[in-house]
Amino acid sequence: MVSFTVTFGNVLLMLLYLLPGFFMCKAKKIRPEHLSSVSVILLYICAFGLYLSSITELDPSPELFAKMGLFFLFSMTAQIAMILLLLLLMGKEKRKDFRMRMLSIASALGNVGFFGMPVVRALFPEAPEAAVYSCVFNMSLNILGWTVGVFTLTGNKKFISLRAGLLNPSVLAVITGIILCLLKSKEWLPAVFRTGFSTLGSMSTPLCMIILGVRLATMDLKKLFTTPLVWLISAGKLIAFPLFCYLLVFFFPLDPVFKGSLLILGAAPCASILLGLAEIHHNGQELAANCALLSTLLSLLTIPLLSMLA
Repeated sequence: MVSFTVTFGNVLLMLLYLLPGFFMCKAKKIRPEHLSSVSVILLYICAFGLYLSSITELDPSPELFAKMGLFFLFSMTAQIAMILLLLLLMGKEKRKDFRMRMLSIASALGNVGFFGMPVVRALFPEAPEAAVYSCVFNMSLNILGWTVGVFTLTGNKKFISLRAGLLNPSVLAVITGIILCLLKSKEWLPAVFRTGFSTLGSMSTPLCMIILGVRLATMDLKKLFTTPLVWLISAGKLIAFPLFCYLLVFFFPLDPVFKGSLLILGAAPCASILLGLAEIHHNGQELAANCALLSTLLSLLTIPLLSMLA
């Protein structure tokens, strides 16, 4: 019950961050067309600080990096397996339908950084490595998003960008963080810089949710709540995928923080990267936005319930 209360409170707080964006957009103080610039600030500045500060604050050890590598493998395996399983279950004809392909990737790729990290931090306050697991999960997600995700969305191999998958802000931040951690930067890096990275990182979740709030204000709410496919994708992402992640590690001799982090991060709402990819390729923007918004709202119930398994 403690885990339910802790996660419910933290998820509720994140959902409340939606309100400023929603009401400011309705009051015409924020224009949706400005979101692209705000998103750049989020992805290139705030996210960099979030992942960098999470990793550099830890003491380097072979055990830590071994766990990070193992978590990367489990998160990557879980996402790929879920996508392939859904594509196989659909059959050849249904795979030609863009909406079905969206279902396969949206059910696996989640907002494990901006949304997932605060939850695992709250659930495991004495285990700082939980935040690092979020960074590692996000790295595998970005690599898949720009490769498998793009191919799934477009059905065309020419849009696959391994360079974008490996050289995006999230992956670069994790790599930089690992290097600084190995160099024991927290012992020699001036406190003003460490505080600066931490402050930028703490802005990530509120800013991400404010952006979603603005998007929510522009949506047709009736359509958002009455589209069966959006509910199906949300169920896949919020229930089926996290349980699949939990089953994947259940029989391995791993510590509770490792298993619980994979479960909770797997339960994060649909990833915002899907909306970005849909915008880039001009296909499925409305569906991607609806999935992100509905799954985020429903996570207020699903994540606290799943946390009771952690």
